[in-house]
Amino acid sequence: MANFRSAGRRHFLCASLGLGGALLSPRVLGKSLPELLPSAGARRVLIVGGGWGGLSAARRLRLLAPQLDVVLIEREAAFRSLPLSNKWLVGRTDDALPPQDYARTAQAFGYRVIRAEVTAIDREQRRVHTAQETLGYDWLILAAGIDYDYAPWLGDDARAIEATRRLYPAGFMADELDALKRKLAAFKGGELLMTVPPGPSRCPSAPYERAVMIAWWLKTRGIKGRLVLVDAGGGMQRFNRIFAERYRDQVLHLTHAAVKSLDPFRKVLVTEFDELKFDDAIIIAPQQANALVRQAGLSEPAANGKPGAWAAFDPLHLHAIGDERVFLIGDLLGRVSPLFGPYPKSAHLACHLGRIAAAEIAARAQGKPPPPQLPESVCHVYTDAEPMEMLRIDASYRRRGDGLIAQTVRQHEDPQPRGEDVQWARSLHAEMLAF
Repeated sequence: MANFRSAGRRHFLCASLGLGGALLSPRVLGKSLPELLPSAGARRVLIVGGGWGGLSAARRLRLLAPQLDVVLIEREAAFRSLPLSNKWLVGRTDDALPPQDYARTAQAFGYRVIRAEVTAIDREQRRVHTAQETLGYDWLILAAGIDYDYAPWLGDDARAIEATRRLYPAGFMADELDALKRKLAAFKGGELLMTVPPGPSRCPSAPYERAVMIAWWLKTRGIKGRLVLVDAGGGMQRFNRIFAERYRDQVLHLTHAAVKSLDPFRKVLVTEFDELKFDDAIIIAPQQANALVRQAGLSEPAANGKPGAWAAFDPLHLHAIGDERVFLIGDLLGRVSPLFGPYPKSAHLACHLGRIAAAEIAARAQGKPPPPQLPESVCHVYTDAEPMEMLRIDASYRRRGDGLIAQTVRQHEDPQPRGEDVQWARSLHAEMLAF
């Protein structure tokens, strides 16, 4: 799964100063965050979200605009890379990219990091509110990732939503991985159900890669069970063939099966055609931009006039529509072009968007016109586990003469991968984390 990024969901009660490398509590020190983080007259860039995009933006800003005060706000203490996790879940690889401490990274590169929960963004006052304090900004980069949207399946039933998150983790966020690995280790047989949500979603090929890994795991261990893959779409041709030819007994792939409802307590999922009972499940719900996008009024309008699921932005410069002080990057972005829709929600592309946002801000801070740039995406996906086979998906972008952004996608099959995905991830870690 070569294009996820960290997105924690916990609440924290302390702040970390990356330059000092120590975890400090503003309550203990008797100071507020503005006193702990003096700007010394420098203009400040706040980055909300320490995933692939946020880390890339922070690193590049220090290189391009050392005169700016760069502050990263992140909930987790350490960055954990989701690429390679599908192999890791079934024991096909070690934890080759262990968690990396944010404070250590910030100290190495010369920016500051606060460990806190962001609760609101006030664009009029240019302030970000955390659970304890507020911080002002001159420019804001919002890289807060995605949320799951359980409403289409569970409505507003808070008890059912909590149970689904806890009992059937999706594994599309870093803090779910350990629970998902324990779930698979404990599975002794029966019906293991996994949903593939409708698009757009984070790394759309990743559920199929995971399905192949789980199918191989069931087959090689002789577990008397199968994976019931409930797919809102039609699947991917390469994976559909492998499921049918190599894992017929391990995978039941139900395509174009839109989920209508889920009962996490009775272990029943209902589609347009079937009522499916399961013994355990991996529930990947429909996805949407982080709630901060809606709170800050940054959403695309939906067809009904209400706020949509994803963020609206200027596709050439990445700033919010009507607010050139706020930049939006990563998986939370909505439609880029009527020619193809949104960008792939991939780690590689998030990194490139972080670099572009940093270049935009650096140029504006110097009173120069921002350089026109477009990102690219690379995704390494395993199509089988033994022998290992890989598919590399590349996406490139160009601006046409009529101003619209066009996308070109190429796929390259590799029947003998040699760890290219690990090399790719390590190179990005070296750039962003001093790893």
